[in-house]
Amino acid sequence: MADENIALMAHLLRRSGFGASRDEIEAKAAQGYQQTLDDLLNPESQPIIEEDLVFRYNPSYWQSAAIENNVQAWLYTMINTPRQLQEKMCLFWHMIFCAGHSKIDSGYEMGRMVAMFREHGMGNFRDLIYRLSTSPGMMYYLDNTESHQVAVNENYGRELLELFSLGAGKDEEFNYSEDDVKACARAFTGWNNAPAYPPFPYGRSPWEFRFDPADHDDGEKTFLGETGPWNGDDILDIICKQPATARFLARHLYNYFVADDAQIPAWRLTPPQNLDLIQEMEKAYFDSGYDITEMLRVLFNSDTFKSESVRFAKVKSPAEVVAGTLRLVEEHREIKLGLFQHSQEPKYMGMDLMNPPTVEGWHTGREWIDSGTLVERINYASDLLGNTELPGVKGLINRLMSRGDSLSPETFVDGCLDLIGPITVDDGTRSELVAHAQKAGDLRHGSSSEQSDFTRRTGEMFQMIASTAEFQFE
Repeated sequence: MADENIALMAHLLRRSGFGASRDEIEAKAAQGYQQTLDDLLNPESQPIIEEDLVFRYNPSYWQSAAIENNVQAWLYTMINTPRQLQEKMCLFWHMIFCAGHSKIDSGYEMGRMVAMFREHGMGNFRDLIYRLSTSPGMMYYLDNTESHQVAVNENYGRELLELFSLGAGKDEEFNYSEDDVKACARAFTGWNNAPAYPPFPYGRSPWEFRFDPADHDDGEKTFLGETGPWNGDDILDIICKQPATARFLARHLYNYFVADDAQIPAWRLTPPQNLDLIQEMEKAYFDSGYDITEMLRVLFNSDTFKSESVRFAKVKSPAEVVAGTLRLVEEHREIKLGLFQHSQEPKYMGMDLMNPPTVEGWHTGREWIDSGTLVERINYASDLLGNTELPGVKGLINRLMSRGDSLSPETFVDGCLDLIGPITVDDGTRSELVAHAQKAGDLRHGSSSEQSDFTRRTGEMFQMIASTAEFQFE
């Protein structure tokens, strides 16, 4: 049975970040849940990555035009930033405010958008959604650059309501009408991008947002029951004060941090799993003036989040599989070659970072898993966890050896499950793991040959655990 403080801290670090090594889990457990949470909720109190070193060794990351370099730099940040919750929220917003390189065709603009999520994703929602609405990449991706006073394009207005703020509906009611979409789109006419400089001979220049008042429809509009000569700012003000917006954000946070929920299109007809916690987060949203950090504070302090019933109740996203496994085995914690191959792995598992399939983003939960992606997930994790030369794996083996001069197969299996997670597997899975370990008997490490055999068998057991269904959950 895993120590409860260790199990709870491991749970917090998996959900609020990308997991941790066993040493870090134990250090944070000694520090205490509340202090650790306070540090997570106040990222400015934590150091940042030394970007000068990153750019010195990888100059192509600086204002990179190639999407591959941007994805590599982002994965490096996921692995190494002390500001783990800030980076987890960066991924959270990327999965909601979806824009993709397939259309934007600029790695630099995608990098700017992700940096915006990182810098402002734990702040005020009104400020964040304004920044989204003036993001040159988003204005281009959702065709607001093609929306004019005399020819309105409804794409951004529709997605702002359906996918970015209100959601289609709640409590079996619709949150907005087609007339609201039209009014919203009219209000955002004139929100455009400045003409870009020619890319030759010096390369692309950064895109710039520009409001063109001559192209703005300043006529009277009725939006969500309020009538006036609304512009985009007014629309955002009206959106942010809607109960539907609080519900939309609370359900997204619950789905992302607590337990897999129904897919978003079903939310109008599917009630929340835990309405009490959802309503507490909604209250925090309004009481704090739309502050995301205060919603997170309520969530992470709740008995629901801390309960054993929600541990391993979420399927890891591909980004979490990759970054979490690398953090566990302590690989690429320093700047070195080989990160490109790791940065491509989420794509093979069904999550092409910075390039979602549509503005709807990815379907999460068990829809991450199919016969192809499961093989990729298992092979990737087992290759790393079976590499007994990696520092994190070595550390786990040494910890296992310190548990006794001789380990029975049962103690050995339970120790491996504890150190990797702690992970709880069902009785059938545990029996199969123990049966495999019993074939070679007890484990000892008194001589060099015994140590070598102990190391080999532990790496093999880690690989077997990585292939279990339970390992796919966090």
